[in-house]
Amino acid sequence: MKRILIVGAGGQIGTELVPHLQKLYGTENVIAGEVREEVVEKLNETCNAVQMNALDFESYRALVEKLEIDAIYNLVALLSAKGEANPLLAWDINMGALMNSLKIAKEFNCKVFTPSSIGAFGPNTPHKNTPQDTVMRPNTIYGVCKVSGELLSDYFFSKFGVDSRSVRFPGIISNGCLPGGGTTDYAVEVFYEVFKSGKYTCTVPHDAYMDMLYMPDALEATTQLMEAPAEKLIHRNSFNIASMSFTPEELFTEIKKRIPSFTWNYDIDPIKAAISSSWPDNMDDSCARKEWGWNPKWGLQEMIDDMLKACEQKVAQGLY
Repeated sequence: MKRILIVGAGGQIGTELVPHLQKLYGTENVIAGEVREEVVEKLNETCNAVQMNALDFESYRALVEKLEIDAIYNLVALLSAKGEANPLLAWDINMGALMNSLKIAKEFNCKVFTPSSIGAFGPNTPHKNTPQDTVMRPNTIYGVCKVSGELLSDYFFSKFGVDSRSVRFPGIISNGCLPGGGTTDYAVEVFYEVFKSGKYTCTVPHDAYMDMLYMPDALEATTQLMEAPAEKLIHRNSFNIASMSFTPEELFTEIKKRIPSFTWNYDIDPIKAAISSSWPDNMDDSCARKEWGWNPKWGLQEMIDDMLKACEQKVAQGLY
């Protein structure tokens, strides 16, 4: 990869993926694409950013051609909880951006990375040690989009030779920016509320196990997969990856050990409760480990310590 376009660069993953890729490939070779003008202005402070709409095929295509892009990271998505509030919009955004990315990649011989998710699984999927290849019957529009995206990406690979790759991200925990409407958002929000108010109201059930991943591992997984030799990849779209699994109650209890004054309660959102109960408790990521060397470095305890340190500083500075 020599020239990279990150589409949807202003979201939770994109804001940290941009500097990560800059370190690997050079600032001048990483372009951040984002539809929101105010976000583009902010991104331009630290990178090459352009305003673009991934749903506008002609302008998207022209940008890739003009900038001589050879790798597209398509991060455009309306997440799980927001998607349930507007399912038709979620389909149009999630699938429209991916289809355009794949069509453009076919024409210009680009690699394509697009995230899948634990949301691709459903209530009939085995929840413990969820296999790489298993039943996938999600009951959310976000999950339907992710399964459809995996199949579509595999189709473009087998039919047209597009080098498409993806991972099934668990909930991603990060301190780069606030989350954007997902079921696992509580695992980020709580770290800020610890320092802002000393208490947190969680909308996910206390005993909802879900796989989680710390952002540094998510970034490493993304670049490691994209750099993996094509001949070693069997699954491509998409790989289970896992690092840690916990419930809200377990996370909050660990935080309280470090900050004894912290308190929490629950006000359950029925939509998030239904979504969380349909997702895996923990995934089997042995295929990713075997095919491209996936090996996460961050566990629960290390993540908590790092998040508390970073979020305390940001709250003190008035950033959140």
